[in-house]
Amino acid sequence: MLGVCSQLMEDFMFKRFACALSATIMAASAAHAGDVSGTGATFPEPIYKDWAATYKAKSGSSVNYVGIGSGGGIKAIKAKTVDFGASDKPLTAADLNASDLYMFPTVIGGVAPIVNIPGVASGQLHLTGPLLADIYMGAVKTWNDPRIVALNKGVKLPNLPITVVHRSDGSGTTFLFTTYLALVSDVWKSKVGGNDSPPWPAGVGGKGNPGVSALVKQTTGSIGYVEYFFAKQNHETVAQMQNASHHFLMPTAASFAAAASGAKWTTTPGNAVLLLNQPGVNAWPISGATFILVYKNQPDAAKGADILKFFDWAYKNGDAAAAAKDYVPLPAGVKAMVRRQWATQIKSGGKPVYVSK
Repeated sequence: MLGVCSQLMEDFMFKRFACALSATIMAASAAHAGDVSGTGATFPEPIYKDWAATYKAKSGSSVNYVGIGSGGGIKAIKAKTVDFGASDKPLTAADLNASDLYMFPTVIGGVAPIVNIPGVASGQLHLTGPLLADIYMGAVKTWNDPRIVALNKGVKLPNLPITVVHRSDGSGTTFLFTTYLALVSDVWKSKVGGNDSPPWPAGVGGKGNPGVSALVKQTTGSIGYVEYFFAKQNHETVAQMQNASHHFLMPTAASFAAAASGAKWTTTPGNAVLLLNQPGVNAWPISGATFILVYKNQPDAAKGADILKFFDWAYKNGDAAAAAKDYVPLPAGVKAMVRRQWATQIKSGGKPVYVSK
């Protein structure tokens, strides 16, 4: 039933976005050359909007981005209601080919567990992946459960029921979170799995990062998960996580970068790299890249070029802004690889729409 409700919510948000986009287009009596629209993941929304504002000031071209969740972004680009989609959930090479889509990464970030436990400050609570999975399964029910207490010596944990909070919409953040849980818990893998809209076994749902955050803040004894920049910006109480090297650490840009350091971009079909539970003392276990989806065969060569011009500009000029928001810029070698792919993958009338200089 929860899965059905999540799907209905995702469909509603997609339809609402499509209507709003149509109204915006109709209200603009004359479209400007270089203007493009995109929608999808909420995870990168802050940096895309930051880049877009600076890009417009320098180029005069507008990039309009609305975060509605990765599921909505995938639907929108497949329905051709936007110029590009955005997703934190990487599509498989087979899915990309079936939809004539090409996918490339933009920045790297992380997902953080947030809690509302009286007397517990940010960074005080320690969790392991298997324990987090059991909490989200509903198997660990109170904050003074012996397994939690054993990990948190010296932390006063109350005899308080745990309220699990999750996303109600189709979400790439949820995909990263649940796929991580499936990697560290056989029970989660067999009963729930990694998905952007899973059949949640317990808890209540909130729309987007804001909805999850609001529910956690207003519910004593709750636990949720949000994109790290959102947690930092909103002064959330964040839990430390044990990584694959058995070290407890906080989410930071440095720990996301450590998780990405061994990523195999050149050998992964469709650029669908996952950065979950990576080895390394300083690697945050729930890290991930976020991706842009565009059509390989662009119906409008100029529009296709405008999309790539913007992201090429961001590759060249947007690293400082990304780092200021605790995203990790892509390595120079990955950017170079993507630029080469643009020239061979994205065409109109058999010719590349844009070649980076």
